[in-house]
Amino acid sequence: MPSNISIQRIIGVLLSRLKLIVVATLLGGVLFYCYSYFMITPMYSTSAMFAIQNYSAGTSGSNDNAKKIYGSDLSGSATLASVSMILFQNSDELSAVYSGCGVRLSVEDFFVTVNVTGTDAQLVANVANQVCEKCEDVFKSYYSYGSIRTIRAAKVPGGPFAPDNKHYGTMGLGVGLGISCLISILLELIDTTIKAEDDIQQMYGVPVFAEIPDFENQG
Repeated sequence: MPSNISIQRIIGVLLSRLKLIVVATLLGGVLFYCYSYFMITPMYSTSAMFAIQNYSAGTSGSNDNAKKIYGSDLSGSATLASVSMILFQNSDELSAVYSGCGVRLSVEDFFVTVNVTGTDAQLVANVANQVCEKCEDVFKSYYSYGSIRTIRAAKVPGGPFAPDNKHYGTMGLGVGLGISCLISILLELIDTTIKAEDDIQQMYGVPVFAEIPDFENQG
């Protein structure tokens, strides 16, 4: 290939090896997709939620207790939930039920969400529900007031959230396209054969006045 490379020449090289580029691109997409599907362990995720309240509803039989959650006790419940989070995150009794899963507790106002991730769909659901139950036990062992109750139990996830096989496949297409284009250009750079009369003039500075046609290949 001549030393003076232009965009037009590069495009011509890529078009001349279009079949190679298409095959390599598709092969890259298939290989990355298969790697994601067969080699990467699927990960599942689910969540449960419980609420912490700064009173024990219904214990006194007074309607005032039932209305506190909508009134002045909102901030008290939120404060109790935030303090309880420190207790939950540092409880060895609670971490014992994690069973190798990734567990993350987050609080918003007086609602605590339990997010669990792992490689087994049934296990992550079981762990999320067990964490809610154990949080209630830990809460009651430290506090003589307040209440905690489950708002939403965890369900078995219908499918994994990772890996994203389509994402891996798309990434493979991009890698295959890039590598095939690079190889095509490199092959042209190291190719010293003369393919057109312009090659002689550009490489050696010798003008071409005539050429002998290849009657055999032209039929």
